[in-house]
Amino acid sequence: MVYGGGMLGLIPLIRRVRHGMTLGVRVMAEDDAGRLLLVRHSYLPGWHFPGGGVDFGETAAEAARRELKEEANVDTEAPLAMAGVFFNPRVGGRDHVVLFSAGRLVIGPRPARNLEIVAAEFFAPDALPEDVSPATLRRLAERQGRAPVADLW
Repeated sequence: MVYGGGMLGLIPLIRRVRHGMTLGVRVMAEDDAGRLLLVRHSYLPGWHFPGGGVDFGETAAEAARRELKEEANVDTEAPLAMAGVFFNPRVGGRDHVVLFSAGRLVIGPRPARNLEIVAAEFFAPDALPEDVSPATLRRLAERQGRAPVADLW
């Protein structure tokens, strides 16, 4: 059986397999005091918004909630709001990141350090650690109106 009813139908299938897009999520989560949740990974330098890859069969919003819970033991009572979709050229040339904003947080005890996450902390926007990732700083500048919204993560 030939996909799509002929040899020409194979071209889209081959292209998709060869050029599959990857999708990740990040969550800009703010507590009641306006502090931002940032995490430090064991395999990346600096502090980042919580997030990770979207698993097979999972929506971007489901992945964002899962990552928030796994990385920081935080949930949200409110629906997540999509804050943007960004191209991340540093990851394979076909990666995109969906950024969500989260409020009305339910904050559990900080999770113990593990192989992936070495720290998860809340920071006041004017007291961020020195080594916040450039992409995180760009999103914050955009949110605060100090920079135009960019297409790149």
